[in-house]
Amino acid sequence: MRVGPRAVPSLAEVNLAGISTIHQPSPNFGDRRDGCVPELIVIHYTGMDSTAAALERLCAPEHEVSAHYLISERGTVYRLVDEERRAWHAGAGAWRGRADVNSRSLGIELANDGCTPFAARQMSSLESLLRELVGRWSIPASGILGHSDMAVGRKFDPGPRFDWKRLASVGLSAWPRRTVESAANWPEFVRAAKDFGYSPPAEIDRRWRRALLWSVRSRFRPWAEGDLDEQDMAVVAGLQALRTGCLPVS
Repeated sequence: MRVGPRAVPSLAEVNLAGISTIHQPSPNFGDRRDGCVPELIVIHYTGMDSTAAALERLCAPEHEVSAHYLISERGTVYRLVDEERRAWHAGAGAWRGRADVNSRSLGIELANDGCTPFAARQMSSLESLLRELVGRWSIPASGILGHSDMAVGRKFDPGPRFDWKRLASVGLSAWPRRTVESAANWPEFVRAAKDFGYSPPAEIDRRWRRALLWSVRSRFRPWAEGDLDEQDMAVVAGLQALRTGCLPVS
């Protein structure tokens, strides 16, 4: 469902109940293309030493990068780009076979160096913000992604320290509730992941398959190691069933 422009508050008008917010506009944005509206939310980590450093980069025109929101380690939300505008956060990649994720998504940056656990106040603010965005744009839980989901092998955030299961427990992320184990099988693994939304290139090689395995494990089996196994097959089978409507999310 397309949300009309009057239903979307401007950057200065956004009021996130119960969350400390700061209006810090970034000049790095454009118009959404081909009449697109947000149907995805992409979660990132900044990979920088501090919120201040990330904020400076996201608002510097020479870097040509931005997001709609940045959340500090202490849970403060910075509003950077109007939701109806196209922020420059996703770059090259695709989800469910469709590129130009920037035009179809909202981007949320979390101040985190990529090695440190995400702070409790930061995760609490993220949950509150996600509820606002999901309600405003009618985005399903399956449309809340990590950068590594839609840019397999190119991006690795928000990484294995991000608690996707916590979001799934409150309906803010897809999670396979029931799974069926089967023998490790690369073609079937890729096929099931594609059915969920991962978008393989035209030529699938060993390097890309390994990158896909890392992306799936980072989100659903953090810290798993070794070759493709039965548990990986169970995860993608459960995700495939979610996509086809056979299973609920937890």
